Amino acid sequence: MNIVPTLRKPRLATAVASVAVLALALAACGGDDSGGGGKSDKAKEAGITLVKPGKLTVCTHLSYKPFEYKDGTKVIGFDVDLLDLVAKDLGLEQEVVSIEWAQVTSGAAYQAKKCDMGMGAMTINDSRKAAIGITDPYMDATQVLLVKKGAPYKSLEDLKGKKVGVQADTTGKDYALAASKKVGFEVVVFNDLALQTNNVKSGRVDAAVNDNGALYSFVKENPDTEVTAEFDTGEQYGFAAKKDDPSGTKLIAKFNELLAKAKSDGTYDEIFKKWFGVEPKK
Repeated sequence: MNIVPTLRKPRLATAVASVAVLALALAACGGDDSGGGGKSDKAKEAGITLVKPGKLTVCTHLSYKPFEYKDGTKVIGFDVDLLDLVAKDLGLEQEVVSIEWAQVTSGAAYQAKKCDMGMGAMTINDSRKAAIGITDPYMDATQVLLVKKGAPYKSLEDLKGKKVGVQADTTGKDYALAASKKVGFEVVVFNDLALQTNNVKSGRVDAAVNDNGALYSFVKENPDTEVTAEFDTGEQYGFAAKKDDPSGTKLIAKFNELLAKAKSDGTYDEIFKKWFGVEPKK
């Protein structure tokens, strides 16, 4: 008569145990807010709120080779590789958004929650520091003069009465405008680097002023052009984020930390040589 109760008790205990095991398994699969299959949300743990979960969204103005440009559908470049240090450290995927350059440097892009950080070989200056949060400098730069191969222009003074192309919202534009008032050449503004450089090739403008990294890269692929002068502007590049914002401030601090580490362990030199063919000057 005791056979039935004796059999039922173990079955009941087994069922309860199975439910408990299933509950633990489900908890293990969905125990965080990252949606990452059990991965910890490193950005959230660091106190960083992102525009898109799981993404480090970066705004720039394409194309600016070799710093950021499209290779097929993928955006690659020196700046991209450096900000990947942040993305990988936080377990994120970097997503690049191309917008007007003025939105990146004015802070409008971050206020509108279009991106978490901004890149674009951006020179650090006082007006930008007043509008956006900026990282430590990651590269030195200067302005240079691009002309057609064999053209007689070795300086801005040689361009009196001529046309000089510049890129909108850049320090190269500012430098050329200041020089034009003294020398007497016409400044022609283009929205992006490709338009600026190709108008030198076509002859619409006689020369162009822009950053050394971008124009030396252009000359390598366009041997019918050359750089004939460098101007010691003493510029340095930084990355941007929202000013006076907890997440923006933490992203800037994270990059600064990782940049220092990359410079000490040789990673920065490797990335620099990958894009410029030489190691940075010490």
